[in-house]
This record gives sequence, C-alpha cells and structure tokens, in this order.
Amino acid sequence: MRILISACLLGCRCRYDGASKPLDRAAELAERHTLVPVCPEQLGGLATPRPPAERQGDRVVTREGADVTAQYRRGAEEALRLCRLFDCQAAVLKERSPSCGCGAVYDGTFTGTLTAGDGVTAELLRAAGIPVYGESRLDELPE
Repeated sequence: MRILISACLLGCRCRYDGASKPLDRAAELAERHTLVPVCPEQLGGLATPRPPAERQGDRVVTREGADVTAQYRRGAEEALRLCRLFDCQAAVLKERSPSCGCGAVYDGTFTGTLTAGDGVTAELLRAAGIPVYGESRLDELPE
C-alpha cells in the first residue's frame, strides 16, 4: 500500500521548531508499504523554523497573532495533490499538529490544551475519502 506520511515522522527536520519527531516504527512501516513523505506547512510556503501556530476555529494563527490560514490551506491542497498523484490509499500524520493532527489538536490558546478536531490537511484528506491515522494508531492500518 502507498501511504502519505508526515515527513517529520521520518526524521526530516521540518517541524515549526526545526526539529523532527522520528517514528520508532518508520523502518518497519517502510518495509511493508511505500511511504510518500510530505510537510504540508512547507508545501504551503512556510519557513522552517517558523512561529508556532494553532487552529482557532477555521483559522490558523501564530502565537504572535499572524493569520497563516492561507498557507495551511495551500499546503493541504498540495498534500492532497501528492496523495492523488502517488495513488496513496491512506495517510499517517503527526498528531496534534494544526496541519496534520487527527482527532485532537491544540485549542488555539497556546496553553498546551487539546480539543477534539483535525488539522487542516487531515480534514481535507478525510473529506476526499482518504483514511487518516495518527502515529499512535499504526496498528489500525490495513495490511
């Protein structure tokens, strides 16, 4: 199966803070599936590192108050384009991210509080019928 995956989970230093969040099971996942790495935030034109951002309703706003919704939407659209181009059957995305989070994201107060919801990319992929899994839900991926 071909899987769209957050590049930070593969060790790419593309997170907002210039770091990565390598997934311990990435090598095992790559042995069984073809992985297509993406960073929607970079695809949307944002730099690395960049100010932290959180969802506030339909908007994405940095801690300083800058509205970066357009960049997040553009990145989500590019991620969906790559998903379709490579015929990915699923996506494994970084949990809690304003872009990739699935099921829970930070609530927009920059206090570390989680709320139910999806990041911009996860939301768009799901709307397009792509199954989305957070990195803690790898056991739910179909073989």
